Amino acid sequence: MSEGCAPELIFSMKFEPIEKTAQERLAPYFAAQTRHMGDFSLAFLFMWNDALRPAYAIVENCLVLREYFGGKCYYHYPLSRTNDREEERRAVLALEAEARRSCEHLHFTNVPKDAVPDMVASYAAVLLTNNRRWRDYLYAAEDFKTYPGKAYAGQRNHVRKFASLYPDWSFSKASPSDMGAMEAFLLRYDEVQRAKGTYLAREELDEAHALLPHLERFGLLAGILRVGDTVVGLSVGERCGDMIVVHIEKALREYEGAYPFLAQQFARTFCGDGVGFLNRMDDAGDLGLRKSKLQYHPVMLVDKYNVFPKRALEGVTRIPRIATERLVLKRLRDEDAAVYARLASDEARNRYWGYDWHEDYEKDASGEAPSAEYFLYCAREEFRHRREMSLGIYADGVLAGEAVLHNFGYRAEAEVGVRLLPEFEGMGYASEAVRALCDYAFSSLNIERMEAKCYIENARSRAMLVRAGLRECGKDDTFYRFFRTPEM
Repeated sequence: MSEGCAPELIFSMKFEPIEKTAQERLAPYFAAQTRHMGDFSLAFLFMWNDALRPAYAIVENCLVLREYFGGKCYYHYPLSRTNDREEERRAVLALEAEARRSCEHLHFTNVPKDAVPDMVASYAAVLLTNNRRWRDYLYAAEDFKTYPGKAYAGQRNHVRKFASLYPDWSFSKASPSDMGAMEAFLLRYDEVQRAKGTYLAREELDEAHALLPHLERFGLLAGILRVGDTVVGLSVGERCGDMIVVHIEKALREYEGAYPFLAQQFARTFCGDGVGFLNRMDDAGDLGLRKSKLQYHPVMLVDKYNVFPKRALEGVTRIPRIATERLVLKRLRDEDAAVYARLASDEARNRYWGYDWHEDYEKDASGEAPSAEYFLYCAREEFRHRREMSLGIYADGVLAGEAVLHNFGYRAEAEVGVRLLPEFEGMGYASEAVRALCDYAFSSLNIERMEAKCYIENARSRAMLVRAGLRECGKDDTFYRFFRTPEM
């Protein structure tokens, strides 16, 4: 590729569903993570598989997770197996290119705080959120071992009371022989929790039950708190870098002090050998849970940003009117539906347009001939969804062709295309329209780079793009490629 051409995505990313029987393939990425996010863990994906429908791809040596929430598709910030930040940035660029290729809106989630400035600076416009309810609570592991100082006086009192009331307590690492006892404990715990009736509570309990048989396969850390022979508490965690993510922490509240006692015993048993932190996940907006988590004095609430980059067309509310010396580029008129249909459906003339309208139409109408209004409707739908902007090219008030801004990228780039009715060719209208649309994009849409392409065998379009002020920058087996920037 010659200098000046933007890098191309030469493959289509393939996201594979994360089967519950195969999630351990992703474990090395989670085991090495330094972001301190509980979402980047094997058991989290397992427990929320059905709700979020996660899938994954390996991009630039990074793990990229995709999930669906609230009807939208989200991409987790890329996770490098070796914590290489440059690999992660390249994976972000690849995701941008894939979204541009597929005309999808791009939503990033679980973006770490240190990556936000670079992402914000890269986009012309961006929506940024950091929802309090989803921030993880990160604690110093040593604090849970001893509950030191005045701040933890309440927890120490609860621990002493538990030990005094239940001197026959014991805490042990779970083994396969404990499976029946753990399941029986969760069933007893369920009786109270399911009465709350919330979706998240039910979902969490269902997934906790499902996770238990996989403790050994996923290498999870599980501890059981007993009073005599009765299980009164269960805690399950996962080692991820220098932290343990606590996925399950359940205790019977009728045993006074069970929760702080369980948390302390878990930390004393498992938080050695380089484990500096406990991640006890988010509070999901439950104010009672929030109060409880804050009373354990986190060293940090782990920010998890959502970053929604905006393409230039998303801020446009109406199709503009652009006047040149001989032409007017404007919204296609209703009364021009038949003429526009002749332009859009002319197969011989549109073989260089790069889009076969038959494919979409046959899916919708079973091959019936389209009405004159069909093509006009499609053009307007593309703008309504802010995928492209189609303008009619009018010469002396007569529709002569179409100019289109499309293929908008996330770093202030877009592509221009033009086609004319046969009776209006050879008059220089195409290059005049392209120049005008480029100038509009630079001045009104803050586009920094206009791109275009034409089929190699289409010599007339190649010459037209050069006359319109675009510079040829490379070719592949199919296209010549062009670009123009505001200073050209």
